[in-house]
Amino acid sequence: MTHTKKGFTLIELLIVIGILAILATTVVLVLNPAQLLAETRDTQRFSDLDSLKSAIALYLTAVSSPDLSSGSFLCRDETPPGRFGSSLAGAPSPFGTTGSFPAIANAGVRAVDGTGWVAVDFTNAALGGSPIPTLPIDPSQQLGTGGLPGTGRYYAYTCNNANKTFELNANLESTKYSAGGPSDREGSDGGTFATDGVAAQSLIFANLVYEVGNDPGLDL
Repeated sequence: MTHTKKGFTLIELLIVIGILAILATTVVLVLNPAQLLAETRDTQRFSDLDSLKSAIALYLTAVSSPDLSSGSFLCRDETPPGRFGSSLAGAPSPFGTTGSFPAIANAGVRAVDGTGWVAVDFTNAALGGSPIPTLPIDPSQQLGTGGLPGTGRYYAYTCNNANKTFELNANLESTKYSAGGPSDREGSDGGTFATDGVAAQSLIFANLVYEVGNDPGLDL
C-alpha cells in the first residue's frame, strides 16, 4: 500500500503565518529595539563622562597649578554653544540653540590639549601623557529646540576655576535612564542644573540632564 504525502492546507498555512506574526509583534513590543539602541547610547554616555571625570580628577591631582579653563576668560566651554559655536560672552547655557555645531570631523573639537570642547590640557607634562587619547562626543550629536535644556544631544563642560570644581552634562534618551524611568539617572544624580544662575530654569530643568563632576551641588 502506498501513502500519498500531503502538504499543508491553505488554512494551516494561514494559521502558521498568523502565529508567526503574533510572535514577531510580541518580540518587538517586549524587546523594543529602538529603546535598546537608546539604552546602548546612554550606556556609552555614562562611560564617556566617567572617563572624562576620572581624567580631570587625575589632572587636578597631578598638576601643581591646574587650570580648568585653559586660560579662557570664562570657565565655560560647552558645545554647542561655546568655544566652537557662539561667543563665550554671557556664559551661554549648555543646552541652548545659539551657535553652530562643531564639525565632528574637525579634530580640534576632540583635542586633549585644552583647545577642545573640554578646556583642560591633558598633555601637561606632569601627567606623563594624556590619560585619554581624544575627547569623546555624544553618540547622537544634535541641537536642542526652543532653547530648552534637555532637548539637544551633546556633552557639555563647565567649571569654577577658583574652586577647582567642574561639571559634565549629557542628555539621556532612553525611557529606562531618563528622568522618571525605572533606572532614572537624570533625576537621581544629585545635580540641580543651575546654569547661568537662573533659579527658575534650575528648578524646571533640574532633572532633564545627567550631571557628573566634583562640584558639591552639581549646579554650575
